[in-house]
Amino acid sequence: MSTGRVNPYSIVSSEEEGLTLTTMPGVNGFGNGKIHTRRKCRNRFVKKNGQCNVEFTNMDDKPQRYIADMFTTCVDIRWRYMLLLFSLAFLVSWLLFGLIFWLIALVHGDIEKPTKDDTFTPCLLQVNGFVAAFLFSIETQTTIGYGFRCVTEECPLAVFMVVLQSIVGCIIDSFMIGAIMAKMARPKKRAETLLFSHHAVVAMRDGKLCLMWRVGNLRKSHIVEAHVRAQLIKPRITEEGEYIPLDQIDIDVGFDKGYDRIFLVSPLTILHEISEESPLFGISRQDLETDDFEIVVILEGMVEATAMTTQARSSYLSSEILWGHRFEPVLFEEKNQYKVDYSHFHKTYEVPSTPCCSAKDLMENKFLLPGTNSFCYENELAFMSRDEEEEEEEDEDDSRGLDDPSSDNHAEFDRLQATVALDQRSYRRESEI
Repeated sequence: MSTGRVNPYSIVSSEEEGLTLTTMPGVNGFGNGKIHTRRKCRNRFVKKNGQCNVEFTNMDDKPQRYIADMFTTCVDIRWRYMLLLFSLAFLVSWLLFGLIFWLIALVHGDIEKPTKDDTFTPCLLQVNGFVAAFLFSIETQTTIGYGFRCVTEECPLAVFMVVLQSIVGCIIDSFMIGAIMAKMARPKKRAETLLFSHHAVVAMRDGKLCLMWRVGNLRKSHIVEAHVRAQLIKPRITEEGEYIPLDQIDIDVGFDKGYDRIFLVSPLTILHEISEESPLFGISRQDLETDDFEIVVILEGMVEATAMTTQARSSYLSSEILWGHRFEPVLFEEKNQYKVDYSHFHKTYEVPSTPCCSAKDLMENKFLLPGTNSFCYENELAFMSRDEEEEEEEDEDDSRGLDDPSSDNHAEFDRLQATVALDQRSYRRESEI
């Protein structure tokens, strides 16, 4: 039987738990001598669901500009207004042409003359009032044609209005159906099945301090040509004294090396190396608690089903960046396939060996890095999985050995081989470090 191991790392499983960070003292004599206090969280520029927290006011000629781009306006408005506009477009056209047909019949005398007069030819048969003219308008535009009401060759104007209404009806049908189909096929809803982790983390990766966050796709359909980018947004004062409330600075996620283009089949961790060109180069763990900035992350790609471009957005405030944490693994190999466990998607674990200084001070050797053989949480999971597999194999060998005594020699030989292999490569566990 395998014995349970106590995980020494703290797991952040909710957004509220990750908002409080403890100020670490200086390590190896490093410290800037400042007193750091927790600041009030700034308003988001981009919300967690991707919506921009921006309101437009005092716009000149806003109605005229929106009407000029009517198709985009119809696609962007809410469904309730779209259905209301759809209904009004047909009702107004039916009422307008019904009124015109009623006026034609009234002027020609179709309403006053009796219907049994054989010497009189009306412009519109069986149209004796406004309701009848309205029904004739509906039958003409929708091509119902019940067979009672129709136009005659007595009035060319009535014939022209029938042709005009047919053309207008086709235009309304094409516009409204096209707008509804475009609204239904919008790739905006596809972004709801693209996930960003609740927190971003800062930890060492390949000997360098890196900012990382995780992205995932909840559908089996792929995002074609998927790529990521990020921007840091913070207020800035220029050399001339101009105040820029939301200055946008690009954050490199490997554009030159092609790391920004991803194959999003399973959840991936996006990495930003905090180098000299990074806007986070001089930020330490203590500075992170008091600094005022927001990191906007963007995932773009084409929907496989429609080939339309979709964009998913999220953001991380400085209080949502966990220093000295890594993401828990979510991808596991199980028999003949890989399994993704999304219950660990947002969870992180603490890495105490992460330096608390900035990448700038780390480059200037103000902080001594730990050894390369530091314990890793992913290694512990791998060890636990390997031990369970070995124990299952031993149980199977024991059961086979009871049934077949001749297999004892083979089982003993296999155990000797396993012992020699383990002796050749010594694994260091957390209890031995």
